[in-house]
Amino acid sequence: MKITTDDVEKIAHLARLEVDDTRKEKMAEQISRILQYIDTLKEADVEGVNLLSDAAFQTNVMREDETGTPCGPDITLANAPERDEDFYVVPNVVK
Repeated sequence: MKITTDDVEKIAHLARLEVDDTRKEKMAEQISRILQYIDTLKEADVEGVNLLSDAAFQTNVMREDETGTPCGPDITLANAPERDEDFYVVPNVVK
């Protein structure tokens, strides 16, 4: 499947991404190659291969929960780029 720069613009719009015009052609080529690889995988012969359907039922090895004293804001916020009392300050993401 051939992806065009128009397709890249539509995908970027849906993903709320800004893509420079200089990169759109390269991204179109990269996405096209990814889709070609997926088409190649679709042609793989999987005859006689057992399905992996029991992965969700395997048991994880878990450690026991341990109680302790919480670190507190001074330690957890020590490396924060910006803070307001006991809170992280982050840039606005909604205009």
